[in-house]
Formats: sequence, structure tokens, C-alpha cells
Amino acid sequence: MNNTTHTNKYRGAFALMTTLFFIWGIIVSLNDILIPHFKGLFNMSYTETMLIQFCFFGAYFLMAIPASLLIERIGYKKGISAGLITIGLGALLFLPASWSVSYPLFLFGLFTMATGSVILQVVANPYVIILGNPETASSRLNLAQGINSLATTLAPLAGGFLILGNYNSPKEAAAAVEGPYVCLAIFAFLIAIVFFFLKLPKVLETDGMKVKGNVLKFRQLRLGAIALMLYVGAEVAIGSFIVNFLGEANIAGFAEKKAATYIPLYWGGLMIGRFLGAAILQKASAQKVLCFSALASVVLLAVTILTDGYVAMWAMLAVGLFNSIMWSNIFTLAVNGLGKYTNKAAGILVMAPVGGAILPLLQGVLADMPAVGLHLSYVIPLSCYAFIIYYALYGYKPGANELAQVEANN
Repeated sequence: MNNTTHTNKYRGAFALMTTLFFIWGIIVSLNDILIPHFKGLFNMSYTETMLIQFCFFGAYFLMAIPASLLIERIGYKKGISAGLITIGLGALLFLPASWSVSYPLFLFGLFTMATGSVILQVVANPYVIILGNPETASSRLNLAQGINSLATTLAPLAGGFLILGNYNSPKEAAAAVEGPYVCLAIFAFLIAIVFFFLKLPKVLETDGMKVKGNVLKFRQLRLGAIALMLYVGAEVAIGSFIVNFLGEANIAGFAEKKAATYIPLYWGGLMIGRFLGAAILQKASAQKVLCFSALASVVLLAVTILTDGYVAMWAMLAVGLFNSIMWSNIFTLAVNGLGKYTNKAAGILVMAPVGGAILPLLQGVLADMPAVGLHLSYVIPLSCYAFIIYYALYGYKPGANELAQVEANN
């Protein structure tokens, strides 16, 4: 089979696979709309509101291993349908949550959707890699991630328009979420049906080969997992507080609906940065680009903390541009040179999004403190990027004779 035929054969399957990345983007970025909406609806503190991100990203830590075991049992193709159905069921839980105006039930719906997302994450990357020529695998993965960023850019615009606003009663405000999440459920169910009947290539058994050895003995992996967790936490925390931050009188004083229109600028910067980063990384090392991006993020957040008005606003939004390459660069440095242990190491890194559960909650706690407040609470993501600078300068370097020691202990 020539390369053209091979590419054409799976073009439709790859197009459908990108819908998974698009759905992730929708779910994650709509959380940024739910945060200010639920804060007003339930009259909660920042700490209580950040339970949205805690429940969502906590699923990545709690459900990663169960999701992997499920995929081993039912296979990759059925796993995709199972993940999409789980997302759809989680979205439908917003209906009874809305009818009863129940915050815990909303959180359970978010946790259920996140569980479905975890299942899809276990499946999607290897499938994107095998759906076409091996020579163009990285190109397909970058394109799929670009589709994800497109969703995180567009979804807040639609979500802000449909959900945020002034309502006459809690019942009316709660009902505002029904339409968007019912549409999301229908979309997920339809894609699940398509994937169930779609013919997809099987993943080779050797791709999941089990390798003995404690991979946490590798220094760059241990520190890389921490760096990745802090990166996700910082990225999610910044996005979570955009609407509330822009509503501060000393920043922009925007109403929630207007502030929500600025969320796509943050996530849109991430989308642009991914495409620029793909070109830059052809000439510069991952370590140098990571160091520059983390340093730029620290500077921008320092400006955010030390200034007011539009300077602070635009400095905070600009961090999205430099977030773009961090996941892929940290991931690459963390598994570099691990050879046959790479897949096992990657399994550890899959749990890193738990940072999105912890760091926004910590920032919420600081924001609720009268002596600190929301403005100064941005010291939390700033500290995360400071550690990433350390990782880019020193932490990525492997320890002496680690590979030989792990081999000797098998």
C-alpha cells in the first residue's frame, strides 16, 4: 500500500478522532463560565467555587488507572464509545441538578464528564499516531491539539452568551445551563454511535508491553511529573479566575457577560502559540523554549500582581500564549532517554492534570483571605512557573547511572 492510499484510508477516521479533542476543549473551557455563574447562583466563596475544578481534574488522578484497566478489558474502539457515553451521561446530570438547584449534583455531573474524558485520553493519543503514516504522526497530533485549542477559544463565547446574565430567581439561573449541556450530551452520544460502527485499526499488543522496573527512580521523570502538575494547575487557575478578576473595580470593572468574552483571548493565545511553537521547535531545543516560556510567564504574572487596570488585565491574558508549548516540552524532557521505560513513564504523567484540581483551590483559599484577595492570589501560578524554570535549567537532566540501576533491580 503506497503512502497516499494509506493516508486516504484513515482520513475520515482521523477527522472523527479530532472531535474527541474538540469535546475536551468544550468541557474544560465551559468550566470557566460555570465558575462565576455558580458563585453568584449559590452565593459561594472562591474556595467553594473552585470545587468545580477540584472535582473535574481530580478525576484524572482517581480514574486514570481504572480507565486503563477498562481499555485493556473492552478494547480501544469500544473504549472511545464508553468514554463518550460517560461524558453524555455526566452532561445530562445537569438536568436534575438544575431542577433541584443542587451544587453537589452539578459537581457529580462534572466528575462524571471528567471520567469520560480520562477514558478518551487513554485512547486518543495512540490512535492518532496509528491513523496514517508514521512519518506524519507528530503532525497529526499537533493538528488534533490545535482543534482542542480551537474549542477552548470558541466555547467560552457561546457559553458566556447562553449562561451568564441577570436572572430573577435561582431556579431561572440554574436552568440557564440546561441547553448547552443537553446539546453537549447529544453530540457526545452521536459521536459514540459513529465510533461504535466505525472500522478502526487495532492497536498492536506490543504497544502495551509491560515492563518491570520502578520508573520513579528516574530523576527527570519525578521532577517532570511535578512540573507538569504545576503547569496544568497554573493554566487552569488563571483561566478559572478570568471573569472574576476582570470584574474587580481596580482592574476593568466588567460585568460577567462582558468579562467572559475575554476568556477566548487567553485560550486563543494558547492555540496560536502551539502553531508558532511547532515551527520554533524545529530550530530551538525543547529545554530552551520551555525556559523562555516559563520565564515570560513569571514576568507577566509579576506585572499582573504589581499593577492595576488594563496593564494587569492584558499581562494576565498574555500568559496563555506562553502556556502553549509547556505540556509537550515538559513531557518530552521527562521521558527523554528512558527507552523501553517510556510507555510506563508516560502512564505516570497522565495523572499530572490533578494539578488542575489542587492549584485553583489553593488560589481560591488565598483569594478569600481579606489580607490577600484575588489580585495577590496570582502568586500561586507565579510560583508554579518558577519551579518550571528550575526544571528547564536543571531538573530535566538525568541522574547519574539511573538507567543501569533500574535495570539491575529487575
